[in-house]
Amino acid sequence: MKYALVGCGRVAPSHIKAAVENGLEILAVCDIDSTHIDDMFARAVPCNSESIRRYSSYREMFDKEKPELVSIALPSGLHAEAAKEAIKRKINVIIEKPMAMSIEDADEIIRLSEEYSVKVSACHQNRFNIAVQEMRAALESGRFGKLSNAAITVRWGRGESYYRQADWRGKFESDGGTLMNQCIHGIDLLRWMCGDELVRVWGVTRRQHHPYIEAEDVGTAVFEFKNGVIATVEGTVNVPGFDMEEHLTLIGQEGAVKLGGTSANTIEVWKFLDDPEDTKDGFHEKTANVYGNGHTSLFADVKEAIEKDRRPYVDAYAGKRALESVLAIYKSMSTGESVTLPLEKCSGKDFEGLFDK
Repeated sequence: MKYALVGCGRVAPSHIKAAVENGLEILAVCDIDSTHIDDMFARAVPCNSESIRRYSSYREMFDKEKPELVSIALPSGLHAEAAKEAIKRKINVIIEKPMAMSIEDADEIIRLSEEYSVKVSACHQNRFNIAVQEMRAALESGRFGKLSNAAITVRWGRGESYYRQADWRGKFESDGGTLMNQCIHGIDLLRWMCGDELVRVWGVTRRQHHPYIEAEDVGTAVFEFKNGVIATVEGTVNVPGFDMEEHLTLIGQEGAVKLGGTSANTIEVWKFLDDPEDTKDGFHEKTANVYGNGHTSLFADVKEAIEKDRRPYVDAYAGKRALESVLAIYKSMSTGESVTLPLEKCSGKDFEGLFDK
């Protein structure tokens, strides 16, 4: 399958690794800064980079190379436009998180994907973590019984040097804060596990220790789901100098599971009444970084979805739901009131200057 990459920044090596490990034919890569391409190949798994063509314009790359699949790893605020340009050329797309910065753009991506009959996957690769898959299997088999409550906690550290790497970081229109950037994978997992039908959100966010960014560096929220489950969110980049943990907890009438590690890659608690001797406590999936190992599995799923003409495991609707969840927290913070879902219109840009009022 012919593949190309758009954007060669921080997460790009994970995309190249996934492409190599899935046997994709890497035609070309694109970035407006050629040094980013050089740096990416230096950090990526070995591949025949000399045969991979380089572009500074993704539109030119799409037209000349005609790939079957592209992944988009541009700055967040540029995801939607690149995705739409690919879809209009009937190219299947994997979009890094968040899939867009507005509900309107997410809806347009979905509409275009259906009009042009292409597959679109939101790159929420943590769904493929082994620990997460174990939790999901237990949930789908009914072992939890009636769910009561859940929680996601992402406690990482990002200092000034991280935000100074690129001028789009930490801005509501082009990136958002810790909830949109670092915590959105966990929010995706939380909403997925709790039944997806999120109906009300209460949120509080702050810019505590990063005065040089526009958006939040810590945020909390309460989620209410249609099925009665309540859940909490905590995300921060204020841990001083390191990534502490990412915990996902799910509690039901018949069982409770807590995932941990730095990216929900460890099983810390595994207890079910139907089999008290069944324990997976202490399981740990080794990962090289907080991105985890899921990109390879996500790429494999999208490749198969294209070949078998089915929906990807993590489709564009999932990407929209994760985006909507974060925007709802921002809107609740902005209004001081709870927010009812679904959101029809909302954008990161709507919250510019939120902490300057």
